[in-house]
Amino acid sequence: MSGAPVSSEAPGDGTLLVRAGLPEPLKYEPTMPGPVFAAHYHLPGDPTGPYTYGRDENPTWTRLEQAIGELEAPPGAAGSVETLVFASGMAAISAILFSQLRTGDVVVLPSDGYQGLPLIGDQLSAYGIEVRRAPTGGDAQLDVLDGARLLLLETPSNPGLDVCDIRRLVAAAHARGTIVAVDNTLATPLGQRPLELGADFSVASGTKQLTGHGDVLLGYVACRDAALMAPVRRWRKLAGAVQGPMEAWLAHRSLATLQVRAERQNANALALAQALTDRPEVTGLRYPGLPGDPSYEIASGQMRRFGCVLCFTLPSGAHAERFLAGLRLVDAATSFGGVRSTAERRGRWGGDAVPDGFIRFSAGAEDTEDLVADVLRALAQAGAGNQGTEAG
Repeated sequence: MSGAPVSSEAPGDGTLLVRAGLPEPLKYEPTMPGPVFAAHYHLPGDPTGPYTYGRDENPTWTRLEQAIGELEAPPGAAGSVETLVFASGMAAISAILFSQLRTGDVVVLPSDGYQGLPLIGDQLSAYGIEVRRAPTGGDAQLDVLDGARLLLLETPSNPGLDVCDIRRLVAAAHARGTIVAVDNTLATPLGQRPLELGADFSVASGTKQLTGHGDVLLGYVACRDAALMAPVRRWRKLAGAVQGPMEAWLAHRSLATLQVRAERQNANALALAQALTDRPEVTGLRYPGLPGDPSYEIASGQMRRFGCVLCFTLPSGAHAERFLAGLRLVDAATSFGGVRSTAERRGRWGGDAVPDGFIRFSAGAEDTEDLVADVLRALAQAGAGNQGTEAG
């Protein structure tokens, strides 16, 4: 008997998650083994076993990688996905880019993606790699795809929540001999499976909703092509951007509740988006699961869940700061996807092309009525404090 569900049909997400990556049950052994702390292993004779040195492999990583691979695999393709975990999402994205690209190659990056991407682009340029950028919305990356070795998509984009058509872009890229990686951080495998949609790589920061408690830094790369994955594995070994065993164990433990967390968080995000729709001080409201959102039609065709993040703009930076200060159930933090709601004014960092009053809001697992009431109360309070001419 294995630790995986025994049903002949594909299990539901919740059933899969509570057992993903677990070993076969053995009498008197824990249902989920604890973390293995080891820099090296007993290695007499020829090194033919799976574990030789702590920078290469770890049994705790293995279980987590198997679990994520089960989530990323297309239905009916269990065991087809190879996954590697990394110390962070940036380490995972860097591993794909720097292992697949060479001097003279062309890479296409989203111009509206995660704030760290421009820094990676600068480093790629310094190595003689041509970096092209285009926004996510409208599948604009199609216009700069010719001659590219690699296309990186981020959908939904962070922080603006635009969505591109993964199938369309993958088909166009593969017709040109271009490989495709999709940053799946915001959606998670419960929201969309890029490999099922044709992408070569699915890459994500597991720091966010995947683990969901704000206590783990984690990244991963998933792929169905062993030849493409081999350089990524080599890069992890050389760069040493490896996951600690305790972090890997915490991440695996957290996966069991992902479906439960995501259902509440995503429902809260939709409820908040609906509550903000008619607020006069709110402009630029975006949530892919909101009917009428510019991305709703495309998102509905490729996403199974729409995520826990929404964004909107208040009249000024000062107005936004008053709103954030008035929240009682929401943490002021720069991450997203956790069980505790978070929000921030993204313009304070200076790296995103957003208005000063732009808010990225991550819905947590609080009671929906409480969270919506807190947001509406803080909005009313922020509006009441609008005296005189606002700066910022």
